Amino acid sequence: MSNARANILARLREVAPQADTAVPEPAAPPIEALSHADQVDRLKRLMEAMHAEVYLTDSGNWTAVLKDVLRQRSLNGLLYAPATPIGTTLSESWESDLPPLVGYDQVVEQSKERLFGIDAGITSTKGGLADVGALILWPTPHEPRLMSLAPAVHIAVLEAANIHDSLADAIAREHWQDKMPTNALLISGPSKTADIELVLTFGVHGPKELIVLILDD
Repeated sequence: MSNARANILARLREVAPQADTAVPEPAAPPIEALSHADQVDRLKRLMEAMHAEVYLTDSGNWTAVLKDVLRQRSLNGLLYAPATPIGTTLSESWESDLPPLVGYDQVVEQSKERLFGIDAGITSTKGGLADVGALILWPTPHEPRLMSLAPAVHIAVLEAANIHDSLADAIAREHWQDKMPTNALLISGPSKTADIELVLTFGVHGPKELIVLILDD
């Protein structure tokens, strides 16, 4: 910057001091503190109201519940992420009368036919929101977003210890500002849409079924 320009700017700043334009963030809305049992009950009730199928189980029995659910359906396969803890548990306990496990082990660009051709997919979850009845999905390279969007049946595994009272509670407790992914999903039920008359229709542009296994130890 030339001396002449610097001098002009310095004189302007003296005449018109810079005002503090920082705007403080608004306070988070009040959060209703819920007991753990109330968190689980409310999330389950609200998600079922949005046509999700919710099962309460624990870390020792969730695969048995899942197998019962799958045996009631005719599915051509279950897409899963082999490199995750859920994937390890599934691959070690799978049985021959169940829909075959299909591992997601390639990048999305090489897996589109598989993603859109398989009937069901199973993913982990980041947590849940009790006040609105929603799951938090945190896509990773092992579990990309399409695993929960493309198959007609989405099965989600949620650890009850990760249910929060609200989204503001989840953001604050887990320090989202330090580790945001490229996208985060909030899911309250099967895909749904509404026309201009606000007629709600389920299962139009995404999964037609959402099955949630809540592991409450």
